[in-house]
Amino acid sequence: MAPLMQSSQPWVEKYRPRRVNEVAHQDEVVRVLTNTLETTNCPHMLFYGPPGTGKTTTALAIAHQLYGPELYKSRVLELNASDDRGINVVRTKIKNFAAVAVGSAQQGGYPCPPFKIIILDEADSMTEDAQNALRRTMETYSKVTRFFFICNYISRIIEPLASRCAKFRFKPLSEDIMSIRILHICAEEGLNLDPEALSTLSSISQGDLRRAITFLQGAARLFGSSISSRDLISVSGVIPREVVEALLAACKSGSFDNANKELNNVIAEGYPVSQMLSQLFDMVVESDDASDEQKARICKKLGESDKCLVDGADEYLQLLDACSSMIKAFTNMPEVFSNEM
Repeated sequence: MAPLMQSSQPWVEKYRPRRVNEVAHQDEVVRVLTNTLETTNCPHMLFYGPPGTGKTTTALAIAHQLYGPELYKSRVLELNASDDRGINVVRTKIKNFAAVAVGSAQQGGYPCPPFKIIILDEADSMTEDAQNALRRTMETYSKVTRFFFICNYISRIIEPLASRCAKFRFKPLSEDIMSIRILHICAEEGLNLDPEALSTLSSISQGDLRRAITFLQGAARLFGSSISSRDLISVSGVIPREVVEALLAACKSGSFDNANKELNNVIAEGYPVSQMLSQLFDMVVESDDASDEQKARICKKLGESDKCLVDGADEYLQLLDACSSMIKAFTNMPEVFSNEM
């Protein structure tokens, strides 16, 4: 049974760093937190930054290094966005856990400081009322409890909470750092990844190491130990570059019929239009044969179409609208404003 359990374990968990100094690329964060572990003088903390950059991993590593496996369950409370974290949970579960005092006694070589830790993952999804209810709890029980807030958007954490915490920004991982970690996993799992596939994996995951590892495991399950760039694209949901280039070329030709034909191919293949808009944006920005004004007009329209999709608009109509605007921009047709007086 053990080998089966091992083989079915997600690689994201299997290769998750267990210690703070193993967290990749977040040098400033690791340096400060290593000092915190040595002194056991731990403030409330706020970790923010893009997904897959090590925020949750770092918080869990700190807790494990402070308490060890024996005391971890009794000293650490983890709450995620999947848990109910409205104002009632703050007033009952969190408050009751925070109120209990604990002693300081080293066990098994772990520091075991005289406070508990509450980890609130995806804290930016908490309601404003729940965040406000936490303010008094943090102040009242600060001697016996520390709060670790983890979020993607620090702007969604109310200022009174943010000001009570030491803030740590997690940066997107560079291609070099991701490549080192991915190649390590490939060596451990016996995978063969050529340089083109490695570069593709870094670009489609956009600095999110968790996403990169998930794509790698999916490709390994489907295609075996030898993985190509095309294999990674097929499991990632990214639209093949040639499809995006064909639609962009049709728009540049100035022919609405050509653009509509390519657009219908995109819809028929079931490619997500939000992903198409994102990749069109990248390609337009990098384009050498478009003026700054053309790029500005196109990017403005792509942003408007993406917002409409978020609001539930029809995918075909939004892509058609975006392509029509791109044709007008590339052929330097003037924009017509319906609200002109």
